[in-house]
Amino acid sequence: MGAPSLVRARMIYGDAALQQGFAKVRKSVLTKARDVDQLRQDVADMRVKMRDHLGSKQADKFHIKQDPGGITDIEFITQYLVLANSHDEPALTRWSDNVRILEDMAQAGIVSTPQALALRDAYVLMRDEIHRLNLLDASVEVADSEFTAQRDVVREAWSMWMQSK
Repeated sequence: MGAPSLVRARMIYGDAALQQGFAKVRKSVLTKARDVDQLRQDVADMRVKMRDHLGSKQADKFHIKQDPGGITDIEFITQYLVLANSHDEPALTRWSDNVRILEDMAQAGIVSTPQALALRDAYVLMRDEIHRLNLLDASVEVADSEFTAQRDVVREAWSMWMQSK
C-alpha cells in the first residue's frame, strides 16, 4: 500500500519532461478507484502500528508528531481522504502539502470548511512547535497539558473519518 506516501510525494529536480511524467504517474495512481472501507481499515491499522512503536511511552507527555491527536494523525486523515475521494475529485491530487490539500477538500465539500480550517490550524501550530523544538535540540515530547484543544479537533476528525462505519 504505497499510495498514501505518494500523496505527499513531489518532484524536486528534473527537466520538464521528467516532471510531467512524474505528475502523470502520481495522478494516475492517486485517482484509482478504491474500496473505501478497506482503505480506511488499512490506513487506520498502519497508524496504530506507528503509534505503538513511535509514540510517547510516558503518561504525562504528548509526542507532538506521533501520539493520538498529533501531526501524524492529521497527515493520515488527509492522505486517506485524498485516496478515498480523488477518483471523483482528481483536483485533490494537485498539491502534496496538507495545508493546501485540506483547503481543496473544503472547496470540494469533502470536509466542512470549519473542520478543514481547524485541522489546518492544528497542523501548522504543532508543526511550528516541532520546528522550534528541533532548532533548540529539544524533545518533541511536551507536557500532556499542551495542545489539548488542537488534539481534541484531531481526535474528533479521526473518529469521524477513520473509525469503521
